[in-house]
Amino acid sequence: MRLRLSRRAALGGALGVSALGAVAYSQTGNPRLRSGAWNPRDIEVRAAPLSRFSIAEPEARRFGQLHFLSGLALSSPDPNFGGFSGLFMPPGGRDLVALSDNAYWLTGRLETAADGAMSALAQTRLAPLLGANGRPLQWVGRWDSEALAIAPNGTAYIGFERVGEIYRCDFGKEGTAARATLVEAPAWLRKLPDNKGIEALAVAPPASPVAGALIMIAERSHGRAAYTVGTMIGGPRPGDFRFARRDDFDVSDCAFLPGGDLLVLERRFRWSDGVAIRLRRVAAGELRPGATLQGVNIFEATMAHEIDNMEGLAIHADAQGRTILTMISDDNFSMIQRTLLLQFRLIE
Repeated sequence: MRLRLSRRAALGGALGVSALGAVAYSQTGNPRLRSGAWNPRDIEVRAAPLSRFSIAEPEARRFGQLHFLSGLALSSPDPNFGGFSGLFMPPGGRDLVALSDNAYWLTGRLETAADGAMSALAQTRLAPLLGANGRPLQWVGRWDSEALAIAPNGTAYIGFERVGEIYRCDFGKEGTAARATLVEAPAWLRKLPDNKGIEALAVAPPASPVAGALIMIAERSHGRAAYTVGTMIGGPRPGDFRFARRDDFDVSDCAFLPGGDLLVLERRFRWSDGVAIRLRRVAAGELRPGATLQGVNIFEATMAHEIDNMEGLAIHADAQGRTILTMISDDNFSMIQRTLLLQFRLIE
């Protein structure tokens, strides 16, 4: 989903929608990309470290069941940098793969300071997501790429929200040169509401009762209803399910923990208090066809914290075997929003 917002009132707790954040899109493609700059290219990315997560309590580190490690505010002079809604971090957490709303890959390598905090994103490169014919998928109207999951075998799955389609490619073998093909999926995905459809993808790990299944959750499939829909494609028990909505939060991404539990990232916007984000942990046993997933809240943040429109979630194990969560924000290509990269350690 494109959340157009302003940060000018962050400290006051109010947030407004601004025309500066608006980007004109059409079914024929994103006008921002019509410059012809389609070739993969190295880009400059500047990184400003964030030493705190809580604005009022800069020394605080624990937030719910997460321990804040570090953060970066990223920027680039390249006009196609931004809008990141999908994120993947391989084991070790050095490399980064992000997917933008305009069907572009971003790859890079994280650099760290002596204390382990993220300090820079180096070796950064942009490349268009390619279709089966080797041409950018954006050329055929597939530009609203809102979800990314990469399986252990290197297969990447990409969800396009407005058209309700999921594509796959062999990212592990071919990287950003991989060509994507359409995945067979339930027909009702194409009927999801415009800008409220496919938002979250994840591949169930070996320890999950639905190991190997591709999990999809829609952002908000039924308006203000008490649930949004999801589905499991493949795996031992494919089928549809519901994800319970609470407190007017919408789904923005999901990722599996190694043991099979599912973390769902949610986001809410209100005129009165701006943006809030939340994480809910769904027990592995809840995932089954016909179920309404509930989960428990393990983390929440508001405009009193260093957040923006957080839309991407990735999980990896560090060198000590600890579970690390990384989030990235979608800045909507707005001058008044930020691309934030935040890292936390899960407290078990």
